[in-house]
Amino acid sequence: MNSISTATVSSISSIGSLSNTEVKIRRAAQGNQPGIFTDIYRDDTNIAIWQRELPETLKDSVDAFLKSNPTFQVSMTVTPGSALASVSESMGISSESELCENIAELVDMFCCLFSLRRAGLRLTVLDRAMCPRFHVDKVPSRLVTTYQGIATEWLSHQVVNRKKLGAGNQGKPDLESGLFKNTQDIQRLTCGDVALLKGELWEGNENAGLVHRSPLISAGEHRLLLTLDFSD
Repeated sequence: MNSISTATVSSISSIGSLSNTEVKIRRAAQGNQPGIFTDIYRDDTNIAIWQRELPETLKDSVDAFLKSNPTFQVSMTVTPGSALASVSESMGISSESELCENIAELVDMFCCLFSLRRAGLRLTVLDRAMCPRFHVDKVPSRLVTTYQGIATEWLSHQVVNRKKLGAGNQGKPDLESGLFKNTQDIQRLTCGDVALLKGELWEGNENAGLVHRSPLISAGEHRLLLTLDFSD
């Protein structure tokens, strides 16, 4: 897997200086290298997507794990140094597993990008939508990636009527509430993509957090989802 270079991460401070300008539009930053993650520091960006294709060896590692652990779920706090051992122990598989190594590398990248000593990790096998309604997260930023199954759905900032979020939907389904105009507005990550979703607690991003939801999962299907959060 590619990793974020020291030079790329060191550029974050200069990118962050853009935050003094008032920006009314939010965009999606997308690229096939993890360096795209630094775009999350731009005021005009509320999602940064590393469009990666999972290698066959990693897919095989995921398949093997899901066959033995169809209902697995774990939440823990990890550091870049402890992630590999902690994940391996909790999953009950070798630390040499490509899945364990991949998760540990994402923890390292996430903590490096945001200068964090630790991260909140959640790895879950899902057979239904965890958060089926469109919503925003009350966090600074969250990393999400789907290792198998259908991936996260999201809406561009400019198509959202934010008054219809939460109680504003008046009990109506998302499509009928006026939150967005039609199903063509719904965008979806691809399995394997790694995305940073900017939330409402990112300074200067109030009322501009990325609107997203969990996808519907067909009967008999499973989704392996990893999320990483800031941890105190």
